[in-house]
Formats: sequence, structure tokens, C-alpha cells
Amino acid sequence: MAVTLVNPTGLPEVPVYRQVSIATGSKLVLVAGQVAWDADGVTVGEGDLAAQVERCYLNVATALAGAGGSFADVAKLTVYVVDWTPDKMPLLLEGVARAAAKLGVTPVPPASLLGVAALDVPEHLVEIEATAVLD
Repeated sequence: MAVTLVNPTGLPEVPVYRQVSIATGSKLVLVAGQVAWDADGVTVGEGDLAAQVERCYLNVATALAGAGGSFADVAKLTVYVVDWTPDKMPLLLEGVARAAAKLGVTPVPPASLLGVAALDVPEHLVEIEATAVLD
């Protein structure tokens, strides 16, 4: 594995991600922000944050596979959510859990969650980008 995920002593352990990733591979993969589009560019889960998060994770997995990688290679995720408030966390986590179950993975790389005013089109509620390192 090119990426090792750790929680260093002295930092809090957060169940949904690790605080640090250590990358030792030789191939850097930068995945553009993925939104809740299907393969035809149709928005999935309009108005449903959990459904859109799930689709974004599935799209990130598809992009990674296209580069020869998987979530095991992800060193960092950045999640952008429209009009973020903490009460939306259960829906975000539900979407992650549904995607994880479909993918058979536990995606816990270091992550940043940013609230934004808007994304590319009004029906998109979330966008997720990834940085991966492959051997």
C-alpha cells in the first residue's frame, strides 16, 4: 500500500477519518470534484443529501479505478456541502455508509469538510474531491 492512515498520539480519534496519511507511492492521482451525476450527466438524488453523498463517493471510486486505484490509495478527501450546518452530519454519514457498503470499503482518509454557498448547478448539494497515491 502506498498510503498508511494513522491517528497520532495527542490528536483526537475521529471515527469517520484518520488525522494523517503517509504516502510513499510514486504516482499521484488528483480526482476532480465529483458531484451526484450518473454516467449520463443526470443528477441523482435531487434534494437528498444522503443520496448525493453516496453517489459522489461512488463516482470518486469510479474515477480512482480509472487510474488503477481504489479508496485504499486515497491520501486526502475534501468535501464541499452547500449551506452546511452541523445538523446535516447524520445525512452525510448515512451517504458515506451506503457508499461504503456498496464498495466494500471503509473510506477513512484525512478529510476536510467545507460549507459553501453554491456548487456548479443548484441541484447539487455536495462535491467530493480526492488525492490518491499509487505504487
